[in-house]
Amino acid sequence: MTPSSPPSKPEETRDGFRFRGGRLALDLPATLAGRVSGQHRDALAAPGDLDRWLVAAGLSTEGLTDGASGASVEDLLAARALREALYALALARAEGRPPPEAPREALNAFAAQPAAAPWLDASGRARLTGDARALLTSVARDAVLLLGGPEGERIRQCQGPTCAILFLDTSRKGDRRWCSMSACGNRAKVAAFRGREKS
Repeated sequence: MTPSSPPSKPEETRDGFRFRGGRLALDLPATLAGRVSGQHRDALAAPGDLDRWLVAAGLSTEGLTDGASGASVEDLLAARALREALYALALARAEGRPPPEAPREALNAFAAQPAAAPWLDASGRARLTGDARALLTSVARDAVLLLGGPEGERIRQCQGPTCAILFLDTSRKGDRRWCSMSACGNRAKVAAFRGREKS
């Protein structure tokens, strides 16, 4: 398992968290809702929320890995800082701008920390082992490869009027507009239909 591989559950929403980005480096920024409206709702409000996100993301099986302690307040603050650095960098990439310096330096510093180790368990499944910080470092390292690699050209921001979710456009034509067809895409279709009915 790597941070870029999807968890076994394909649902877009798991344990209250949105996973529409196609990469965990784009899903972590989605834990802060209300970016467009300015009425922020932080899904990472407490250390236990970070543990839950790590499980929902498929990085941890029970919020704890091989006896490692759960997330601390310091881990939570680090996760929020990483989240904001990832959002700033991915948004810049989506808009064709150079990476902003402070978020770039923050990401590089995070990615330089010790990361979670891959582990083959007794059932033959691959997973990551480490504490919350090490698991987040694995996400940061994958983010460096995403943002600095060719796939970075396919980072998009959802065109939903109230949505700020960033996603990796894996469509053949590279013209995906919505973070999710069942959410923002459907709302746009309904709005367009109603607009045609009125006219």
